Amino acid sequence: MKIALFTNTYLPHVGGVARSVKTLEDGCRRLGHEVRVIAPESDGAEESPDVLRVPAIQHFNGSDFSVRIPFPNVIREFIEDFGPDLIHSHHPFLLGDAAFREAWKMEVPIIFTHHTLYERYTHYVPLDSPALKRAAVQLSVEYCNLCDQIVAPSQSIADLLQRRGVTTPIRTIPTGIDTGFFAGGEGGRLRAKMGISPEARVIGHVGRLAQEKNLEFLAEAVAMRLEEDAKAVFLLVGNGDARWAVLDSLRKRNLETRIHAPGSLSGDDLAAAYAAMDWFVFASQSETQGIVLAEAMAAGKPVVALDGPGVREIVRDRENGMLLATTASARDFAGALGELMEDAELRTRCAENARKTAAEYDTDVCVRAMLDCYQTLVSGYVHSEKDVPMPWDRLMESIEIEWDLLSAKMSAAAAAMTEPIPATEVKLD
Repeated sequence: MKIALFTNTYLPHVGGVARSVKTLEDGCRRLGHEVRVIAPESDGAEESPDVLRVPAIQHFNGSDFSVRIPFPNVIREFIEDFGPDLIHSHHPFLLGDAAFREAWKMEVPIIFTHHTLYERYTHYVPLDSPALKRAAVQLSVEYCNLCDQIVAPSQSIADLLQRRGVTTPIRTIPTGIDTGFFAGGEGGRLRAKMGISPEARVIGHVGRLAQEKNLEFLAEAVAMRLEEDAKAVFLLVGNGDARWAVLDSLRKRNLETRIHAPGSLSGDDLAAAYAAMDWFVFASQSETQGIVLAEAMAAGKPVVALDGPGVREIVRDRENGMLLATTASARDFAGALGELMEDAELRTRCAENARKTAAEYDTDVCVRAMLDCYQTLVSGYVHSEKDVPMPWDRLMESIEIEWDLLSAKMSAAAAAMTEPIPATEVKLD
């Protein structure tokens, strides 16, 4: 099968969508399929004949995201030469529009993975407002309803999309992880490198350190626990615009000697970081699937997390970790972490179950589920009945495609001017 992936974020960008696309790409290739990726230019990106990098604005509005600049015919030639059996879009705008156009031109089905709660990211856009959040929600719904198949990374997101008005068929398929790789990290090596004592009790977190990740809450809860446990330290892995704010909040409480923040890690170093931790903490409520939760569990680490979309599917309270209500305070979070740290029987049970949970997210399982979805979509796709469409027919169809895309944006703009209905809000509790 020939598969074309369109994504606004891709390596070397550090984030869940970029990692998800790369995992899917590599998994499909291992199973004998051809894959091409269309993504924006990015500083430090490696060149590959299988990846088309389109012109883009780097570090949009101070973020680490790239925004595609329309460039006629570049994508068209790349896709026409490849001849995909289907197109998989990973965003509902920018390259998402291009994916939709190319699917129509090639007369192949288009599938869209709803990776992101877009309304939680509008602070990256100038003039952020509740109206802009409503527009982001409606734009993603309209795009979903233009596609042939939707993939949700978790059941809570699938349910949310249906409540918001998505009528296109939805299938729940999480992003897979290499469970064997994350189970084999050398924690002792990383502890020695970071100057962390073998006797230290390591609380850990991995992720993009961004405003939408609820890191101020997490830092406060961890600080409380560090103040109560003299042997505890905090290993914070990741980079982002919120990094210094998190570190400063901990330093103000005179905890700087017990904070280890190596920045972003990858490969063996990332696996070693998970292995070096004793417990994993997570407070984000902007997830569609907490990939780092599955990675931590593959390393046998119990998790303490706040309930939320993409989290409640994997964290099972008192089975593989501690899952707190959305309304929990930082003191509540610190207390749950403390209980897990002090109760040896609970800790052991959660560690064992964490590994079992991670097996459900193994790359091979998830990629095969996605390929099954692809095959079903391709085999059931109804192509044009005309052997050679007339130029006038194609012109009219092209106008219809552009009208559909424009209508989606007009609907989003209209939604921005109205009061939200309950279904547009994420159910967190």
